[in-house]
Amino acid sequence: MSTNAERLHSGTRTLSTRLVMAGAFVGALGILTLSMVFSWPVASGKQSPADVAAENLAAAFEAPAGSCLNWRPDGSDMKTVGCDQPHLFEVSGDVDIAAEYPESAPSPTNEAWREIAKQKCTTGAATYLGGKLDPYGKYSVGALKPSDEQWRDGDRKLRCGLQRAVPSGNTLVATTGSAKNQDQSDIYDPGTCLALVNKNVGDPVGCEAEHAYEITGVVDLAQIFKDSVPEEAQQQAAMLEQCTKLTNEYSGGLDLQSKGLSLTWDTRKAESWDAGSHRAVCKVGAPLSDNSGLAPINGSVKDAGKSSAPSSGSSAPTPSSTGGG
Repeated sequence: MSTNAERLHSGTRTLSTRLVMAGAFVGALGILTLSMVFSWPVASGKQSPADVAAENLAAAFEAPAGSCLNWRPDGSDMKTVGCDQPHLFEVSGDVDIAAEYPESAPSPTNEAWREIAKQKCTTGAATYLGGKLDPYGKYSVGALKPSDEQWRDGDRKLRCGLQRAVPSGNTLVATTGSAKNQDQSDIYDPGTCLALVNKNVGDPVGCEAEHAYEITGVVDLAQIFKDSVPEEAQQQAAMLEQCTKLTNEYSGGLDLQSKGLSLTWDTRKAESWDAGSHRAVCKVGAPLSDNSGLAPINGSVKDAGKSSAPSSGSSAPTPSSTGGG
């Protein structure tokens, strides 16, 4: 069998949030063809770099459920790694579509492949997670599909798995630890800033760049609500209390309102809670006065409150003057 393989992912998700325009997950369903670029030396001297990489890729494509895969940003050097190491894909199982696509059938279009992955892999991925796949969580269902050459050779196997993507869906985020053991809450660590795209939330960026939100804290709601799924109003009250405290500590006591900034947070839907997703983020943004979205922010709020009467060159964050409409 040829050792080329291609990756696709499927899914559209939204996040429950207190503020309008707070970061819908838009699954840009892209195909990544492995470029098979090999440029590292081989210690044994008996195999070429291309041979070693091809063997790694073949082993990765045949990896059983529970295996974790990683590859370079350009798509090359796909290989199996321990799930305790950073990885981009966790195999949940495989499906064979030979019954629907016999030997004479042409390879499906990209759009058709995405629908196949959605139909064939979602149920298996949920089963792999013990029936608990958070529809609003950080994991989406993906698949490794046969390359055109493999398809011509009769390969009809689809390798299903779990992955995490940035909000745009254009890039995968490495995770550590098996998805089976993870809180699936779609959160980022404090200090993460999220880009502003058309008054809405984009991918992580440096906080020195214009951004929509800065994450200032993470709250484990399961530590507050231990017995049952909390109502929305209960979550709002708990997040208000916790986020006010965490953001004050994070920012060094910055008066957000004086900078045109607002504190907001996420909450968790019942479906997420039942899947074991109990954590939610606190974040600082600048909602536009007409409620049409968010204004761009320049600079981080971290420790900004420790400087008194900041000058125009200070790092204290403010909404950009170009973001008011």
